[in-house]
Amino acid sequence: MSSVLLVVHEDRPEAVAQADLLATSLMDDGHLVTRSDDADFDSESVCGGFGEEASQPGALDLVVSLGGDGSILRAVDLLDGRSVPVLGINYGELGYLAAVEPDDAHAAVVRALAGEHDLQVRMMLRVEVRSAGASASQLVAHALNEAVVERSNGGQTIRVGVSLDGESFASYVADGLIAATPTGSTAYAFSARGPIVDPQHRSIQLTPVSPHMLFDRTLVLDADTEVGLEVIGQRTAICTVDGRQVADLTAGDLVVCSASDRVARLVTFGDRGLRRLLSTRFGLADR
Repeated sequence: MSSVLLVVHEDRPEAVAQADLLATSLMDDGHLVTRSDDADFDSESVCGGFGEEASQPGALDLVVSLGGDGSILRAVDLLDGRSVPVLGINYGELGYLAAVEPDDAHAAVVRALAGEHDLQVRMMLRVEVRSAGASASQLVAHALNEAVVERSNGGQTIRVGVSLDGESFASYVADGLIAATPTGSTAYAFSARGPIVDPQHRSIQLTPVSPHMLFDRTLVLDADTEVGLEVIGQRTAICTVDGRQVADLTAGDLVVCSASDRVARLVTFGDRGLRRLLSTRFGLADR
């Protein structure tokens, strides 16, 4: 018997329907199934209550995400650093992170539970928010895609001082700054014209959003770099982590991004290299 968590995009009826079928089939086979869209779902008791090792009683064996890439980000966040593989069923538009399409969902889950799959280990970011003048961190979060410091009021740019390994680098006037992992290079950073980076690579990409300055290029930094983003001036900002707003920022507040000791483990089947992924998602083979 295996324990499976289904993380379901509740606003996509086809994903909910597929979750119904999967849950019924898995329970008929004797597996324990929990769903994120159940009214009594408690992430702390489900994810926090399971042991990290598969040999421990009640250990969570697999997380299945049914939705877009955002649902996979939610699944990784729910695991809170636990080393449980995540299988993505694509109900989104592009689906950079998902391993399979809906028609193959049941077979993919069966194969994953049988161990007939590969794993891609993805780098994550540790994001620490330090309030101005405070001796301790306001919060610590972890990102699979990116951390962003961006304007909180429409129509106004913000000024952000950037430090690298504690040394001042430059101040940016922009709508925001994105610190992305290679996985996140195809997310928000991609829409800000950042580079596409192989997700198996280890680095931090720092990309300005609509910069009002001549230097507007992405910095591709060593993964061991500590990137500091400090709000300068009186215009307020916000910090988001994988699309979730985690903090309001004012003058002197600092967001520090560095490589996390956590990783995401994504289930794959066969070739999921960057070449094939881009060719498939953008139709490049036909060009």
